[in-house]
Amino acid sequence: MAVTATGSATSSTSTSSTAQKSATLNYDNFLTLLIAQMKNQDPTDPMDASEQMSQLASFSQVEQTIQTNTKLDSLLSSSSLTQAGSYVGKYMTSADGSVAGTVASVKVYSDGIIATTSDGKSILVQAGISIADKAPATTTTSS
Repeated sequence: MAVTATGSATSSTSTSSTAQKSATLNYDNFLTLLIAQMKNQDPTDPMDASEQMSQLASFSQVEQTIQTNTKLDSLLSSSSLTQAGSYVGKYMTSADGSVAGTVASVKVYSDGIIATTSDGKSILVQAGISIADKAPATTTTSS
């Protein structure tokens, strides 16, 4: 079974990791600034504790959202690979009916899946394709 993943899995994982590191850095910076602000606040006009907690909760929520997005990206990539793997060996017909054949390999890109038939033709996996376990039987007519 030949299934390769390009584009989506690699770039979304690295983008998510970068975003997560960036968010963690910002979160750490926020805590550093908050501590500095508390140490250097005016004793006659102290900082409002509820405002501090509100800010901390907002930053915490952003960090959790980024982590959730990272996990969803990973889940979607895994789902695409599983789906793509199930096409290998099946008989597929393109949505417009112009290309048909047994799927030899599948490539997963960030914007879709391309199936390559055993005779080298490519089929974009999209709505309207037909998939069967084997090629339909051909009928021959004799005169």
